[in-house]
This record gives sequence, structure tokens and C-alpha cells, in this order.
Amino acid sequence: MTHFQENNGNDRPDDRALVRAAKGGDLAAFEELVKRHERRIYGLARRMTGAEHEAQDVTQQTFLSAVKNLAGFREAAAFSTWLTAIAANAALKMARKRGGLPTSSLDEALEPDGDGHVPHPEYIADWRESPDRLALRAETHRLLDDAIAGLGTGQRAVFLLRDVEGLSVRDTARALEISEASVKVRLLRARMQLREKLTRMFGNESRRYKPGAHAHASGHAPKEKTHG
Repeated sequence: MTHFQENNGNDRPDDRALVRAAKGGDLAAFEELVKRHERRIYGLARRMTGAEHEAQDVTQQTFLSAVKNLAGFREAAAFSTWLTAIAANAALKMARKRGGLPTSSLDEALEPDGDGHVPHPEYIADWRESPDRLALRAETHRLLDDAIAGLGTGQRAVFLLRDVEGLSVRDTARALEISEASVKVRLLRARMQLREKLTRMFGNESRRYKPGAHAHASGHAPKEKTHG
């Protein structure tokens, strides 16, 4: 008999109630948590690893690790955030195992890109609203997934945790075991690369980032040509 039916306004137990019941040995409660989060965790793993069989392995490892370490889970944090961190770590370990991500690359130096500067945030301030609009069409959603898959492993992990899963900078840094500054820089670069790729796909020249455009963004308007 299960004992996790707490009232949350819609007769559906919330994660916290299920976690408490699962900690008490209620297998049905943990099975409900798996059903509730399995699809999302698989989607994250699929995007991080780029391979279906690896995503399945990561998903399985995530829930095995969760049930093994459930007693140590502090309920002050959201269960979904904790589970996402486990999945991200499992995916990154798998990437290292197959040689897709050197161990030393996770806390990369905060250096400018090869063109001599870090992209400016003013060019990507409205990124969050774009995926929602683009995902309205299946084909565009596929193109977005392809663009995300084209990111480097470290940038892809940060982007997925921050902009797709909605983790905070702090939680993302903890999940990936990198500094908060590294999270911010990687996210900036990932957003910029995705903006460029999607701009090329949809041909909106006015949205395209141009290396020399930072002068205009800083408030210096281009000089008008004089005719005389």
C-alpha cells in the first residue's frame, strides 16, 4: 500500500511527497518519480550524447544512481534539479570514455574567441523566446536540435542545463563541476553560435552577428557620408 498521496491541489502527489515516501521504502513512489521524469532525462541525455543507445544508458544510470543515493538527497533542493545534475554528469563521463571530451576541458580558461573578443550579450538578450517560437514547427525543431548538436560538448552541456532545463548558474556550475564564470562564458558563446546558425538557416540578415558591430552597440553610430 502506498502512502504518498499528499494534497497538492489536484490530487497528484508532488515530487517532495514522492521522495519522502521513496526514502521510507515505498517502491511505488520511486516508480512514479521515474515515470514523471524519465522522458525529460532521456531527452537531455540524447541531446548531450548525440546517440540513442548512449542516451538510454545515461537514463538508466541516472535513475540507478538516484535510488542508490536517495537517502542523501537534501529536500531543500528540487528533485528535478538533483536528477538533472546526475544525468549531466553521467553523460559527460560517457563522452570522456569515448574520447569526446578531455577531462581537463571542463574548466576551460576564460579567454576570448579566436577572432579576438568574446561576443557581446546585447546580441543574444532575447534568445530565450526564440526556441519557443521556433519549436512550433517540427522541421524547425529538428533544425534547432541539429544546431545544438553542433556545439562543443562543454558549451552544449551548459546551454542544455541553463536554457533548456532552466537550472541556475550556481546549480549548473555544481552539476558540471566548473566555476560560475565558466558557465556564463560558455553559455554566452553557445547562444551566439546558435543564433548565427539559425540566422543562416532562416536568412534574417538583420539578426546576424557581425564582428565589427560592437561599436554600434556601444552607442557609437556610424558616420554618415557627406556628399559634396
